[in-house]
Amino acid sequence: MSSSQEYTAKGIQVLKGLEAVRKRPAMYIGSTDLHGLHHMIYEVVDNSIDEAMAGHCDVIDIAIEENGSVTVTDNGRGIPVDIHPTQKRPAVEVVLTTLHAGGKFDHKSYKVSGGLHGVGVSVVNALSEWLEVEIWRDGSAYTQRYARGVPTADLKVAPQNGRKDRRGTRVTFYPDSEIFTTMEYSFDTLSQRFRELAFLNKGITINFEEKRTNKKHEFKYSGGIVSFVKFLNQNKNVLYSPPIYFFEARDNCELEVAIQHNDGYAESIYAFANNINTIDGGTHLIGFKAALTRTLNNYAEKSNLFKKEKIALSGDDVREGIAAVISVKLPDPQFEGQTKGKLGNSEIKGFVESVLGQKLVEYLEEHPPVAHKMIDKALQTARAREAARKARDLVRRKSALESSTLPGKLADCSLEDPAQTEIYLVEGDSAGGSAKQGRDRRFQAILPLRGKILNVEKARLDKILSNEEVKTIITALGTGVGEEDFDIQKARYHKVIIMTDADVDGAHIRTLILTLFFRYMPELVKQGYVYIAQPPLYRIKKGKDERYVYDDKEKDKVLKELGGSQGVYLQRYKGLGEMNPDQLWMTTMDPERRTLRKITLEDAIEADQIFTILMGDAVEPRKNFIVENALFVKNLDI
Repeated sequence: MSSSQEYTAKGIQVLKGLEAVRKRPAMYIGSTDLHGLHHMIYEVVDNSIDEAMAGHCDVIDIAIEENGSVTVTDNGRGIPVDIHPTQKRPAVEVVLTTLHAGGKFDHKSYKVSGGLHGVGVSVVNALSEWLEVEIWRDGSAYTQRYARGVPTADLKVAPQNGRKDRRGTRVTFYPDSEIFTTMEYSFDTLSQRFRELAFLNKGITINFEEKRTNKKHEFKYSGGIVSFVKFLNQNKNVLYSPPIYFFEARDNCELEVAIQHNDGYAESIYAFANNINTIDGGTHLIGFKAALTRTLNNYAEKSNLFKKEKIALSGDDVREGIAAVISVKLPDPQFEGQTKGKLGNSEIKGFVESVLGQKLVEYLEEHPPVAHKMIDKALQTARAREAARKARDLVRRKSALESSTLPGKLADCSLEDPAQTEIYLVEGDSAGGSAKQGRDRRFQAILPLRGKILNVEKARLDKILSNEEVKTIITALGTGVGEEDFDIQKARYHKVIIMTDADVDGAHIRTLILTLFFRYMPELVKQGYVYIAQPPLYRIKKGKDERYVYDDKEKDKVLKELGGSQGVYLQRYKGLGEMNPDQLWMTTMDPERRTLRKITLEDAIEADQIFTILMGDAVEPRKNFIVENALFVKNLDI
């Protein structure tokens, strides 16, 4: 029996009709903003990936068309088109119009899958202004069009043009502007997801193109997740090579793990379940962490590597500087939330912990030099952790003895509700003075920063806590710092606004502060608390007409409106300190008129790469980055 014949209408089970999707779209795709828009694409692509996981597909083409529609084409078996035994309609129509109708429920068509085929694609259909499906099977081409989830005509069939043996599915859809608050895709965010999928499915080729900008990527990695870990460590100094790799298949479950430490201080662990990036972790990640910590402690004890030190390695110790990818595949994944952020299957914790523990013990015994490097790195971290604990205790004791636990140079606000308050981290005492005078004291706090803070990319937590400027920021925010101490519930302000000069030094200070947040207080960014103020670049005055503009394009437009530069006073602001308090309030701090840029973490892997390049030790990657991006620089001071 051929594979095409095995995947037929009999494999499509109907659980429930497509109801309420358009009424409550966020229940199915998480949100109706950019995340939801991207999720629509992921749902369709995941179906093609499921065909790849089942061994029937090795090329997926994804295109954002010039009209804003999205096309996903694969060379899989093609969605079944024969008449469904109970629905009496073509199976493809059932899949596209019925929630919980798909080939993922009986484990015959698919042993494992990322999304439930009919759940995702039917929701995409319901939330699209129009959708077209084209299927190639058994020498014929089948097409059908839908409008907001409803077929506009019956399934059409015609002989295939050209190759008679072509097979696969093409889905083209146009998201409904009545549903989504944005219709603009992020090429970089989508590229990251498709790169992940190519890493997780070795040998598959994913072609991605945005036709309006002519941006293209081809993702193909024969090394799978080992290539993924090498990618994560590409600009870092690794402690051992090649990465450690394990694979185990047992009881219908599969586990793949790749691990490699670098000499840095950040941990980069990415966990996947059936190709879904479980950004909030879950049972597979818990099992991984437990096995790693226990195994390294046992090996160090057994090999007498602790010597006379009374020490036990914590999870943070053994994971410092780690780059790791955990990928599990299982028949019935239980995800928390429709967008699948966390894996909940309790049995997976034991499976991962058992397999990894056993294989890692064998590996360490067979590779003593690697084992010693891992233990030495963890021991250094443990000593630094103890020093950091003492530094934290010292800070707490000092705070308790002082009349006020807040930094002396912080000008706090009078309101105490964090949801209504904001803090400005301001470059320099001069600008800090203007900001203190110009602010609304009820809800705006000002913290002037003197010079550049410590580059935390090159420092452990104990050194960070001994830096006065960093310590001042941490104390003012109130959240604590580091995985052990940080608590978002203790945040004293729900808006943390970085306000620096529009020059090279200002950009550097912003990057240093963002590096601190990304590496040691990432929840601030994830919760959307971090912003960058946008002070004006120019003040333009002609007679009584005075305007503030924020970039050169806006400046040229205003000069044109004023009839040219004759009789015009044009002031280029080099720094915040050049503005008096009223001007700073009016242009940069007044909630009614200001512009703030919210910092988001769309792509954690890409962010990690950029911070490593900009703030790490390796010079060559930074030089290449500057050369590649020099043409995009704005507001250059020369």
